[in-house]
Order: sequence, then structure tokens, then C-alpha cells
Amino acid sequence: MPRARRKPFADAAAGNKNVKALVPSWNLVATQDLNIPAKAQDFMAERAGSHTVKVKASHAVSVSHPGKVTDLIEEAARTVR
Repeated sequence: MPRARRKPFADAAAGNKNVKALVPSWNLVATQDLNIPAKAQDFMAERAGSHTVKVKASHAVSVSHPGKVTDLIEEAARTVR
């Protein structure tokens, strides 16, 4: 008997417009990222209802701006305690 084909998770999630985040989320947008355009990062963050911080940095933001990344992580940790 052939196995039933499933839709990939991303396709299933993209099709449901009524999905709300179950937990708070935070997002750091690297505005000079050449791998993931800032507009795409903004769209995903907004869709997830994320608390967003923008940094003028490339995709390697954790290397070029470790303090900003740390600040965002610490802010998230303080908020969800």
C-alpha cells in the first residue's frame, strides 16, 4: 500500500492565515543582509508578532554586533520569566 503524501510543514503553515504565535518571539533584522532581504525578515517578524530590533549589519550580525544580539536575548529572557 503506498504511503500518503503529506504537505510540507511550511506549505501547511503558509496556507493558514489565522495562525497566532503561541509564545512571545523576538527578531533581530540585519538591514544589510544579502542572504535574507530585510523586507523578508520584516514580513516574517510581523507575521509572527515578534518584538523586532533592527541593526545595520550583514547576515553575520552575531559576529559584527555581538552586544546587540546579547541585548536582545537578555531582553527576551527578562520578559518571559
